[in-house]
This record gives sequence, C-alpha cells and structure tokens, in this order.
Amino acid sequence: MENPKLKKFLDEWLEEATITKMQEKMSSGELTSKDLVTMYLHRISIFDKSINSILEVNPDALQIAAALDAERKETGPRSELHGIPILIKDNIDTADKMHTSAGSLALKDSIALKDSYVAKRLRKAGAVIIGKTNMTEWANFMAFDMKNGYSSRGGQVLNPYGPGKYDVGGSSSGSGAAVAANLAAAAIGTETSGSILNPSCRNSLVGIKPTVGLISRRGIIPIAHTQDTAGPMARTVKDAAILLNALTGIDEKDPITRTNPLCERDFTEHLHKDGLKGKRIGIATEGFIEQLTEEKQKIFHDAVAILEAAGAEIIEQIEIPSAKEKWSYDVLTYEFKPDLNAYLNKLHPSIPVRTLKDLIEFNQQDEEKMLKYGQAVLIQSEKTSGSLTEEKYIKALEFDQYHATHRGIDYALDEYDLDVILFPGDTGSIISAKAGYPTIAVPAGYTSEGEPVGISFAGTAYSEPQLIEAAYAFEQLTWFRKPPVLG
Repeated sequence: MENPKLKKFLDEWLEEATITKMQEKMSSGELTSKDLVTMYLHRISIFDKSINSILEVNPDALQIAAALDAERKETGPRSELHGIPILIKDNIDTADKMHTSAGSLALKDSIALKDSYVAKRLRKAGAVIIGKTNMTEWANFMAFDMKNGYSSRGGQVLNPYGPGKYDVGGSSSGSGAAVAANLAAAAIGTETSGSILNPSCRNSLVGIKPTVGLISRRGIIPIAHTQDTAGPMARTVKDAAILLNALTGIDEKDPITRTNPLCERDFTEHLHKDGLKGKRIGIATEGFIEQLTEEKQKIFHDAVAILEAAGAEIIEQIEIPSAKEKWSYDVLTYEFKPDLNAYLNKLHPSIPVRTLKDLIEFNQQDEEKMLKYGQAVLIQSEKTSGSLTEEKYIKALEFDQYHATHRGIDYALDEYDLDVILFPGDTGSIISAKAGYPTIAVPAGYTSEGEPVGISFAGTAYSEPQLIEAAYAFEQLTWFRKPPVLG
C-alpha cells in the first residue's frame, strides 16, 4: 500500500477494529469510509487467496463510500453503520452490479431486479455493501455429502485458523471465514438449520441466528420459509447487535415480521457487563455434549464455570425431552420446491433457470463442473408436488413445531424457570431452527492445536435481548477471540 497514512492504520489498527472504533475515526476526521473500503480491498486482495471467502467485490464500493463521506460532512451519519464496509452472503439479493447465485453456476449471471429487504435496510443505515461471500452451494441443500463451504461457482472456502485442517462450517462459510480474517467489519449470513451458528463457532465469531420474523426473508434465495432467516456475523457482540439493529423491521410483504415486537428495539441497550448476574441458565448436555471431543467438552465445562462465577444461577443437566428425537428434514424437502420456484420465477427474463426442474437439468449438462457432490437433495425435493398438500409434509411440520417448542426449548425454559439455555458449540441449532427461535454463538476458546470452539445461548421467540445480555457479559469477561495468523 503506497499511502503511508493508510499503511500505518492497516498495519497497526485495522485488524480487530470494531464498528465503534471505525466510527470514532471517521467522526474525528482521521479516516473516511473510502479509506476503510480501500484498506479492506487491499486485505481481500492479499489474504483471501488462502481462504477463498469472497466471490466478488462491489465495483461501486469506493464511490458509495465517497458519497457517504460527503453526506457525513453535510448532515452527519445516518446510523452507527454509516460508512462501514459489510459483506453479504451470495444468496441475498442486491440490485447493483453484483450477482446473486447461491454459489451456483446456474445463476452466475443473475443480477437481482430489486434489493432484498436486508440489502435495503443496510443501505438505509449507510453501510457500504463491499462484496458477496462464497457459501455452501444452495445453502447446503443440494447434495447429502457436500463439503461445508463448497460451491460450483466459487470453489472451496477454507477456515483461516487452519486452511485445509479445520472445517470452515456451513453454509455461511464465506461470511464466517471473511469476518474472522477481517476482510470487512462484519457480514450477513443466513440460517435454515445451523448455517450461521456453525461457521460462527468454527471461526471464533459472534453469530446471531434471530427469531424467524425479526428480519424479513424477502429477496433471499430460500430453502424453507418455516425456518429461513438472515442474521449478523461479527467479531464482537456489540458489532453484531449494531448490525441487528439495522436489519430488524416490519415488512408488509413478509407476514411473519408482523409478529415482531422488537422492531423499535435498540439491541445495544442490552450490552451489560453484569448481564449474567442473577440469570437462570440451564445447561443442555445430554444428547448434545457427546457430539464434541473430550477437549472441547472441557472447554464447554470451563465456560459454565465462568458463567457461575459471574453470578449466573446454573441449573445443571436440564432435560429437553426432544433432544434425542429422530429429526427429519421433510419440512425442508417439501418447502424448498415451491419456495425456490417462486424465487426463480421472478428473476430477469434472461436467466433460463425458472424452476427447480430447470436447475436439475442445467446441472446435468456439465456434471464435472456442477455436480461434484451430485444433486440428490434437489432431486428428492423435485419429486414432491410443490403444493404443500401432502400428509407427510403436514405431519412433519406439526411434529417439528410441537417437539421443538412444547417438548423442546419452551419445555425446558418453563420446567426449570430459565432465562437462557446454554448448548455446547452449535449442537442445539436444529431444535432452535425447527422452533424458529433465536440463538447466539460466542467464542469460548481454542483446542491445544488452535481450533476455535464456541458456545451458544438459546431462548424462546423474540428473546434476543436476554441472549445478548448473557452473550455480551460472557464475552467481556473472557475475550477469548484472537485473530487467525494469515499467510
């Protein structure tokens, strides 16, 4: 980098700079949004070679930043995100010069006709959408054995803490790897079942999987409307809360958002260092902790001890009756076809893939390029009627919602009079996903070899404020996160 001022900031300051610190620098005039974008573009060009997390950069990013700098001088910042470079997952529509493809070569030329609700909210807040992140193709709803972070369009995303050594997590793999490697201030991921929480735990990040309804799903390439949601991925709880503020709202074109009682909430008001004091936290182990190695189990138990020392009331080994249920993905299988067909049908007329059937046939034209892991999941969904009238679908939907709530999260919260449930890693993500309930993943340490380990705080619908309080207090006590050493 030729500019000595920016080189100094790049070398000495930017790596773990928070959104608040960036705003302070811009408010004082020490840096501009254009400076931030320039430095992040430099980092992307140097460091993304080893992790492959970015699919494309927004060609207008520098000009957008310059315009926001001019606006700051004239009228002041719009929000805490004004001028902040944010990455966005490749299944979220942006009506600009970038593509939205869900990692698929079938949609590599698709440019959205309208911004998604998420993109619209980010722009309104003054964020700079700096680029699109790679992801597990079709949000890992394409093949049974697809590797986390792989897409036919973008190739394989690697974990910056151990490229080729540690799983990067899925399906918001690029968002996780990029933020961990500090290629943007923060990113947006999406989750249907674990796709924010899993890569957050594996990349030492804070990931918020919100209640389904907190953030509009409009303009996001879907898997299943029952479980889909976008959410923030960041290096700190505060940064994630700032991003969540911008994304939340009522969207008249997405009916579930009308259930949202938190649309006017400032989530940063729940950043209390003593947020654990007096909280009743249930520890979910049976059916979950055995999924971890002994070393990771010890890290989890150490985290529990920290919570207790901070004044939380710990209720050990709570029972979640549905913990060992044989969950199916039937709801996703049935909802994917009509949801995807509705999305594809609204694309620009130049895009030939208009239905799931078209997608399957397109992939078959060049199996070597497009079907490295096959497409058995797509084919299975195509066999459904697409009408959502099948008895098997209705039974699966009712089963999931009953066992994830009345015999799952809500049962445990009520039975033990809990504020929050703590899960090892992201092991509870399937129950929260099927319930449509929120979870926050937070860094909890590293193995002796340096592999990141996380924990996750879960609750009932729209309990994000309580979860943020717990997650923030734990983070402030521990500060486990450390940046990866990049090649």
